[in-house]
Amino acid sequence: MSFVDKAKNKVEETLGKGKVAAGEATDDKDLKRDGQADQGKANVKQAGEHVKDAVRKP
Repeated sequence: MSFVDKAKNKVEETLGKGKVAAGEATDDKDLKRDGQADQGKANVKQAGEHVKDAVRKP
């Protein structure tokens, strides 16, 4: 299940990057901010997955 969660987090991060790029291209500060927030959430979730992996390894 951890692989699926990591993949979902990566997709969320990539979508956030897309929002940031679109916000920069259109000078839409709200869209850029939303993309940055999405990236931040994905990074926090990914860090949690890394912690889980570290705990699972003997």
